[in-house]
Amino acid sequence: MELKTLEAAMHAFVENKGWYREDSPRPQLPKNLAISLVLEASEVLEHFQWDDNSTDKAALASELADVMLYLLQLASVSQIDLGQAVMDKLDKNYKRTWE
Repeated sequence: MELKTLEAAMHAFVENKGWYREDSPRPQLPKNLAISLVLEASEVLEHFQWDDNSTDKAALASELADVMLYLLQLASVSQIDLGQAVMDKLDKNYKRTWE
């Protein structure tokens, strides 16, 4: 699935909840989205806290989706083309020496 399709679906959901309104109790500001992204990433870690493998794939998938949604939204509200950023980073990493 295309990133733009996922991004549009994410924006539609956030808009539907009213979280883009100025009076929203959940302001969708870059700082708030970055905090939420890290909190959700921490929830991914919980699946591996006491075992090397996650036993609940559906729950892990749900947490990974939360991370991706916040990442997409943070990139979008920050006017960053996430697909291009990934390609640029891969290009940079190909040229990097790993030790």
